[in-house]
Amino acid sequence: MSYPSLSAMIAAEQAALAAGPVALIMVEDDVEIATTLRHHQQMGFDSVVALMPRDFDLPADLALTVLRVDYDMYADRAMERAVDTVSDAVPGQWVYYCFNAEYLFFPFCETRNVKEMLAFHTEERRHAMLAYVIDLYAGDLETYPDAVSLDEAHLDRSGYYALARADMNKGGEPKERQLDFFGGLRWRFEEHVPPARRKIDRIPLFRAKKGLRLRDDHTFEDEEYNTYACPWHHNITAAICSFRAAKALKSNPGSRYDIHTFKWHNSAPFEWHSRQLLDLGLMEPGQWF
Repeated sequence: MSYPSLSAMIAAEQAALAAGPVALIMVEDDVEIATTLRHHQQMGFDSVVALMPRDFDLPADLALTVLRVDYDMYADRAMERAVDTVSDAVPGQWVYYCFNAEYLFFPFCETRNVKEMLAFHTEERRHAMLAYVIDLYAGDLETYPDAVSLDEAHLDRSGYYALARADMNKGGEPKERQLDFFGGLRWRFEEHVPPARRKIDRIPLFRAKKGLRLRDDHTFEDEEYNTYACPWHHNITAAICSFRAAKALKSNPGSRYDIHTFKWHNSAPFEWHSRQLLDLGLMEPGQWF
């Protein structure tokens, strides 16, 4: 199902979008589009929306099951406008967003789907979920010059840290239950990454409501949405395993020729399983067992 604009898709698919959690996949290039869409279908999202350039192709099965929208991801504030528009259209619904070549994982996702996880999270009176964007990269950049390989994917098993998030409206005091998280390729190759793009935290899963607005740093104007836990105990967190930083570092003229490998002594093959991410402390189940 293909639509010429986001507004046209929302008008035609209002009932479908309201039926269950919605995944917005923002397609920036032609890398691993199909695997990204299929992965999120398998996670259990009722609607998977592909915001993508008109000249990109989709396999026949996905063309029938994905809500495709012609969309320019390089327009000004494209990400924020898409999230804000969908949030206004489906108040109360859970919405997720990511980019192509990014893959959502949450605790026990091999045996439980995203609707089960969100039902529990809702019972804990949470309206958003923190995730860490975990950088993936090919081990051999000569074989995979774009740094993308599902079969040879690696991740950093250490080097992650958090800093207090300052509230500039209160003289720089730390914000309650909010932290800025760092690590991965953005930390190891920070000389090639603008300071505003070095954080790895994102609020990719949230309960839509009219007037909710996403900032360009992946936080929301509603500060409670940006918290990592409720006041009384820890909550579930998720991980988005992403080739996006590796792709950018190997396609950018300023960094392409300076980087010959992303591997270091703390690299490990990615196992494509939530257990590895839990063991590394890259997400946590909270009270969900």
